[in-house]
Amino acid sequence: MTIICSFSKASHHLCSSTWCLMSCFYRLILVRVNSFCIQLCYFLSVSFFGFVVLKVLKPRTHDSFKPRNLDLFFTSVSATTVSSMSTVEMEVFSNSQLLVLTILMLIGGEIFTSMVGLHFKKSQLQKMENRISSLANNDPSTYQSGLVMTEKQDFENLESGNHETSLDSSVDFLKYKSIKFLCFVVLGYFIVIQVLGVSLVSTYLALVSSAREVLKNKGLNLLTFSIFSVVSTFANCGFLPTNENMVVFKNNSGLLLILIPQILLGNTLFPSCLRFCVWFLGKFFKRVESNYLLKKTSEIGYFHLLPSQHSSYLVVTVFGFIITQFILFCSMEWNSAGLSGLNSYQKTIGVLFQTMNARYAGESIVDLSTISSAVLVLFVIMMYLPPYTSFLPIKDDEEIYKKKRNRREKLSENILFSQLSYLAIFIILVCITERQKLKEDPLNFNVLNIVVEVVSAYGSVGFTTGYSCDRQTQPNSNCVNKSYGFSGKWSDEGKIILIVVMVFGRLKKFNMDGGRAWKLL
Repeated sequence: MTIICSFSKASHHLCSSTWCLMSCFYRLILVRVNSFCIQLCYFLSVSFFGFVVLKVLKPRTHDSFKPRNLDLFFTSVSATTVSSMSTVEMEVFSNSQLLVLTILMLIGGEIFTSMVGLHFKKSQLQKMENRISSLANNDPSTYQSGLVMTEKQDFENLESGNHETSLDSSVDFLKYKSIKFLCFVVLGYFIVIQVLGVSLVSTYLALVSSAREVLKNKGLNLLTFSIFSVVSTFANCGFLPTNENMVVFKNNSGLLLILIPQILLGNTLFPSCLRFCVWFLGKFFKRVESNYLLKKTSEIGYFHLLPSQHSSYLVVTVFGFIITQFILFCSMEWNSAGLSGLNSYQKTIGVLFQTMNARYAGESIVDLSTISSAVLVLFVIMMYLPPYTSFLPIKDDEEIYKKKRNRREKLSENILFSQLSYLAIFIILVCITERQKLKEDPLNFNVLNIVVEVVSAYGSVGFTTGYSCDRQTQPNSNCVNKSYGFSGKWSDEGKIILIVVMVFGRLKKFNMDGGRAWKLL
C-alpha cells in the first residue's frame, strides 16, 4: 500500500511538473517566437494540408484528365495565400474540391489570420485579467476609475512584452477588455459581410435566368458558386469556379455590383470600416472599450486598426486610385473587343468592376492580354502598392518606431533588400528558367507578361495575361487553348519560383522597411 501511495504521489508530481513545463514552454513560444516564422509555418502547413485533401478527392475530369501533383500544390498555395494564380482550369475541380479551396481561401485571408493574431494577443493578457478582475469584483469602483484614468495617461505599448502589473492597476485590464471587444467586432464584421454577400448572390442567381443558365451549362452548384465567389472576393483572392473567371458574367451588371462592396470591405477599406464599426458600437451602445480602441490604436497593436487621420486619408486614396484607373481604362478600352456587345451602362459597371479588382481581388471581365500596354502598366503599379497606401501626409511616430527595434533587428534590416529588389530578382530567375520559350515564343513569353505574372503573385492579386496558341510565331498543331494563367505554361522550375513569390508576397508586411541601408546618391 505504501508503495502504491508513493507511486501515486510521484506520478502526481511528475504530471504537475510536466504540465508546468508545457505551460512555460507555451508562454515562451507566444512571447519569443517571431510572428513571421509563425505565419510562414501556418501558410505552409495549411497549403500542404490542402494539397493532400485535393489529392485524395477526385476531380470532375478524373476519367480524362487528372492534375499533376505540382499543379495541385500550386493551386493549394495560391488559394491559401489568396493569390488566385492558376495552372489548371477551375472547372476541372469537383464540387468537393471547390469546397476545400473555399476553406483554404477563408482561413488564408488577411482578416481571418489577423483575428487569430488578435486572439493570441488577448490570451497574453488573460492571466493578468483574471487577477485584476478579482480585485474589481471586490471593489467595482476600481474598474470605473481605471477607465477614467486611461483618458489622461500614456501607457506602455502592448508589444513591449511586459504585462506584469500590480493588482490595483486597471490599465492592462482595460487593454484586455478592449482587445476582447475588438475580437468580437472583427468576427462579427467577418461573418455578417460574407453571409449578406452569399445571400445576395444566391438570390440574384435564383432570379436572373441568364446567370443561372451559365451555372447550369457548366454543371456548377448554385450554392457552392455563391459561397465560393463571395469568400474569394471578400478575401481578395480572385478564384472563381468558372474557367473564364467573370468574363461569362460581364453582361450581369447586378452580380458585379453585389461583388464590388465585397472587394472593398475585405481589403483596402477594411481599416476605415472597422474604425467606423468600433465608433458606432461605442456611440450607440455606450461601450467604454470603444473610446480606448479609437484613441490608443498604437497600444492595441492591431495592424488593421489605423488612427483616425490615416483611415480618412486611406478612403480618399483608394477612391483616387479607382477614379484614375477608371478614366484611363475608359479612354483606352471603351470600344475594345473585350467590352463589345455591352451597352453604356454595362460598360460603366464592367470597367468599374475591373479597375477595383486591380488592387488585390484579381477577378476580371476582359482578357488582359488584349488591353493596351498603358493600362497594363498601370495595373502592375496598382498590384505592387500595399493595401493601405496613402499618398496624403501622415506624420510617423519615430519614437515608437525606434522603441520597437533593438540592435539586432536594426542589423537584420540593414542587410534586407527592398521590395522592388526582391521582385527584380524573382523576375530575373523566371526569365532564366523560361529563356528558351522567350526565344521560341516571344509574343506569349515576353518580359512584360512575366512582370505582370510575378507582380500579380507578389501582390496576391491573380491577374494574368494567359496563353494563346494564336500568338505563336511557330504554330504548333498540337497546341490547345486553355483557360488558366500564363504560369500554367511555365516550366516546373518557374512554377516553384512563383510559389515562393506567392508566399513571399503574402508575408510582405514583415519586410516593408527593407532596403533602408541602401542610399542612392
